[in-house]
Amino acid sequence: MLTAGLWGALLEECGVASGSGGVGVVSLRPRSFQRIPVRTVRTAWAACPKGTPAMLVRDRLDVLFEDEEFAGLYPSDGRPGFSPGQLALVSVLQFAENLSDRAAADAVRTRIDFKYALGLELEDPGFDYSVLSEFRARLAEGDAADRLLRVMLKRLVEAGLLKSGGRQRTDATHVLAAVRTLSRLELAGETLRAALEELAEADEDWLLPLIEPEWRKRYGRKVEIGKVPGGKAAVTAMAETFGRDGQKILTAVWASHAPPRLRALPQVEILRQVWVHHYYWEPRGRLRWRDGHALPPAHLRFDSPYDTDAHYCVKRDTAWSGYRVHLTETCDTDRPEVAIHVATTIAPVQDGELTEQIHGDLADARLVPSEHVVDAAYIAPARIERARRVHGITLLGPVVPDHSHQAKSGGGFDKSAFAVDWDNEQATCPRGQVSRNWGPLRIDGHDYIQVRFDKTTCLACPDRPQCTTSATRPRALALLPTRELHEIQTRSRLDQQTRDWQRRYAIRAGIEATLSQNVRTCGLRRTRYRGLARTHVQHVLTALACNLTRIADWIAEPTTTHRRSTRFHALCTATA
Repeated sequence: MLTAGLWGALLEECGVASGSGGVGVVSLRPRSFQRIPVRTVRTAWAACPKGTPAMLVRDRLDVLFEDEEFAGLYPSDGRPGFSPGQLALVSVLQFAENLSDRAAADAVRTRIDFKYALGLELEDPGFDYSVLSEFRARLAEGDAADRLLRVMLKRLVEAGLLKSGGRQRTDATHVLAAVRTLSRLELAGETLRAALEELAEADEDWLLPLIEPEWRKRYGRKVEIGKVPGGKAAVTAMAETFGRDGQKILTAVWASHAPPRLRALPQVEILRQVWVHHYYWEPRGRLRWRDGHALPPAHLRFDSPYDTDAHYCVKRDTAWSGYRVHLTETCDTDRPEVAIHVATTIAPVQDGELTEQIHGDLADARLVPSEHVVDAAYIAPARIERARRVHGITLLGPVVPDHSHQAKSGGGFDKSAFAVDWDNEQATCPRGQVSRNWGPLRIDGHDYIQVRFDKTTCLACPDRPQCTTSATRPRALALLPTRELHEIQTRSRLDQQTRDWQRRYAIRAGIEATLSQNVRTCGLRRTRYRGLARTHVQHVLTALACNLTRIADWIAEPTTTHRRSTRFHALCTATA
């Protein structure tokens, strides 16, 4: 069987242009200049008769990344640049096989399937491995990484492997920062040490008079502090020693006679921010170490002077410092399951804050699903209503159940037992009593409607033990602020108890497998780089690599696996 690549090469050798009039291969798009040389085609298919993922995807999608689409990714300093389209493909192949930069550059020089996918001659020398890190640095600027994903999705739509509508699912996982985990005490000492190192490099003559004799031992090497003898008081004393030393440097840097350029040094600014986060001035003018409860929230402070985008977060039993990545993929049975959206945030950003952004980005890419399956963190009645009203999306997921003691007991009168008349702004209890008060209520920054019943009637009600545990107050309800949201909440809580809803929702488990696959094969759990922008580049390239692997599996002919049975298994089978 002749593949598209082999057909194109043979036709080119015979002088017939692929896709031209007469005999030729019908291409989904005009072929770019990145033609596969004839010798490369013959050698690749002779060496790999069944093809490899790189070869299969090249044949099905032709050139995945065109140079015209990434003209801004050429080096801007005049150096001869390798094709950005080819560098993008190399980066995807690199992540698909979890290769280092050096190993990926070696693969371009030595592996025939890489040369086939890139359209290179057999004797092509490739490039130096440092080109890849420079290319990723350019991808971190603006939305260049997201454009890579959009281009791949465009190719998949052209190839009939992706379309709008259908079903999609989203989930997130935690990502560890590529820095050492520091205690607060170590953070203060290491931040000051980093600032001293930068100042020594920038202007050692200015810094020299400020250095105290103890600083060589205190900050001469990486700050590592185990258990401090003396308990909390000793920790506070050491922290305040760091604080006084750091304040001395900050005071000198901001003095009128200090060189202004020293104030602009990155580590000096980080030192200033860390001191604001972890120290305060007493009214008597003494610098003091903040107690844990007096710290700024986690999304404002950072945990390392070497990655100020890495923040601390706790989710259930998992605590980490770093980021979160949100992956959205298709889950239709008649097409490959591919990632179509990637979002990277700092760790404290909650999953539900991304729901609207994901829907907006999918709408811009014209890949809005008909049904979006998510877990409880992404969903709320207001988000269900907005997704349906703005984008026509059915947001499917478990709405938070009623946590009142009446609902948990199973025999009490929970909120669903009350009939709500929104037109007359009244609620009727199971005993037929009508509420007396209806007014606004605000809890933890959220708006509700509070409904109260008559105190005298409630105290005399024989069903009072099933309705409320209060000995003196009447029953009160907290309803969502609008009728539509209240009905969505009530209907969703009832629906998610049914077998049909649970059958529809079962497909969400597949996104867990996708996250696990990328953690195991592409190292998704820990970022390779520092900073939110570069970490997002890694996540996009990971998603592209996952897509490439899945598309190749979809194209390849399925193979039947014959497992050898053990004697005991055969005996059990015969007995059955």
